[in-house]
Parts: sequence; C-alpha cells; structure tokens
Amino acid sequence: MGDALLTTIAAGLTLCVLSFLYRENPFYRFAEHLAVGVSAGYWVVILYNQSFTAKVVEPLRQGDALPLLPCLLGLLLFTRFSPRAGWISRIPMAYILGVGSGAAVPLMLQTLVVQQFHATMRPISFTADGLTNLLILIGVVCGIAYFFFSTRHSGAFGVATKVGIWILMIGFGATFGFTVMGRVSLLLGRVNFLIDWVRLIFGAGGA
Repeated sequence: MGDALLTTIAAGLTLCVLSFLYRENPFYRFAEHLAVGVSAGYWVVILYNQSFTAKVVEPLRQGDALPLLPCLLGLLLFTRFSPRAGWISRIPMAYILGVGSGAAVPLMLQTLVVQQFHATMRPISFTADGLTNLLILIGVVCGIAYFFFSTRHSGAFGVATKVGIWILMIGFGATFGFTVMGRVSLLLGRVNFLIDWVRLIFGAGGA
C-alpha cells in the first residue's frame, strides 16, 4: 500500500508537468514550484554535509583554524546589500574570480585544445583505426580552413572549405539529434512509468 501511494503521488506530479503541453495551469505551476523547492532543499543539505561540515566543522574540531578565512570571505559577500559597505564585497568576489579562472583556464585548455590536437596526431595506416584517424585529421583541417577568411575560398582551398562545411553540418546535426533523442528517452521513461502505475493501480484494485 505504501509503495502504491508513493507511486501514485509520483504519477500525479508527472501528469501535472505533462499538463503544460496543453497550456500553463495551476497544476503545472504547483509541480514546478515543488520541484524547485525540493531541489533547493536537497542541495542545501548535500552542500552542508559534504562541504561545510567536512571542510569547515571537522577541521575546526581538529584545531585547524584555516577554514575561517574562506568563511570570512563568504560573509563579506553579504556586504553587497549595504550601500556604504558594498565595496567590501569586491574583495571576496575578486578572489573567487581569480581562483575560478586559474582553475578553469588549464582545464579548458586541456579539454578543448590539447586533447583535440592529440586526436589529430594519431598514427595513420591502412587499418580501420588508421583510416579513422585520417578521417579525423581531414575533418579538423577542413573545418578550420572554413574559418580562414583572409584567403579566397577557391580552387583546392575552396574544396577544403566546402568539405569543412559538410563536416560542421554533420557535427551540428549529430549534436542536435543526440539532444532530441535524449529528451525523447526521458519522455519514454515517464510514459513507461505511467503505464506501470496504471497496471499497479488496476492490479491492486482487481486483487
């Protein structure tokens, strides 16, 4: 009975969300606000247990006072609400932006530049993997050639740019198709859940 009740509540919220396909209504707004509120509460608890407790409370209990510095910077952010002391919030904000940029720039270079170069430097041979590496190299070179606007796109260079256009369109199409299929997969999951819920309700009623 307990499982059937919880499943019924979940199915009702699913139907409330799907009711937006007709038009915006109070049922959809209720489910939307409930999802936002539950998500916010869930992440507050997760951050408190995994971040604040583990990185501030536990070190303080062990005699390490260093976590008080980031706590102080975090509290200084709230001075933004004061007209007179609002300038103080720029100090922790500058620290956050500096540390964030320092951590993000190497990661982005490694992910978007170094690994992309590495994919074009693999050995080429008459095997399946070697031909795949050759195709990747041609696609990257032709794709970059399309964005080289200081030279007229004609002759052999024009052919390369046209191949680059096809490569770009295939990439955009694959990305769009993957996104659509991901959303369709989510929809199918919800539909299967509703079908199982109907079977559960009617099965319980029949029993």
